Amino acid sequence: MTDALLSLAVDLVRRAGALVVAGRASAGAEVTTKSTPTDVVTEMDRAAERLVVESLRTLRPGDGVLGEETGETWGTTGVRWVLDPIDGTVNYLYDLPAYAVSLAAEVDGIVAVGAVFNPASEELWTAIRGEGAWLGARRLRGSPVTSLDQALVATGFGYGTDRRRAQAVVVAALLPEIRDIRRFGAASLDLCSAAAGRVDAYFERGLKPWDLAAGGLIAVEAGLLVTGLSGAPAGEDLVLAAPPALHAALHGRLVALRADEGP
Repeated sequence: MTDALLSLAVDLVRRAGALVVAGRASAGAEVTTKSTPTDVVTEMDRAAERLVVESLRTLRPGDGVLGEETGETWGTTGVRWVLDPIDGTVNYLYDLPAYAVSLAAEVDGIVAVGAVFNPASEELWTAIRGEGAWLGARRLRGSPVTSLDQALVATGFGYGTDRRRAQAVVVAALLPEIRDIRRFGAASLDLCSAAAGRVDAYFERGLKPWDLAAGGLIAVEAGLLVTGLSGAPAGEDLVLAAPPALHAALHGRLVALRADEGP
């Protein structure tokens, strides 16, 4: 079953990716906002979501779907698809080649397969629970770095002013203790980059299920620990993804900095 779910996920993220690339030149013509004036959504976000949701309704009509733009529809099969049609919409608007279509399938509430496709680079990350994570044909195993002071750490920032201010305080305190910070602007790609060892670890507050589902599974299947803080699961309060050798040290610093608290 999971092989079939992944095959469908791959087909859908590739099709949605082709659509958003084709529409990028006119994407700025219809831009609206969500939580803040800088939290944007384009017509191509909505078009890509329609493509995936309508395809799922045709091919798997009993499944549920949770989409960033259209919300949730309930199903009867125990399978729920979790979709971000364009993760990194601001990058997409500015023609920065770091945006992705992210699609995961949960089975009985547990993420079973995930696919993240960057149509600008044509890179495809995939995972099946218990069977590993892949970038194309390459098996992913995370970063070999073991020392926090040598760690290149990715993070992201929310759209609200108060949350950004709090997150900046955390980053300012952490920065002297690590190699450097990277901020790419697409959580799914951050998680995939950590899985591929392009960065050594990643943390962020404020992720939604569609930000985390596929990329989080890919990171787990690459051997990373994907958690919250102080025993909490990864979620909106905080997501920390790091290889076991780095996780404890980075976790300790984020706890001390109260990275999961505030607005």
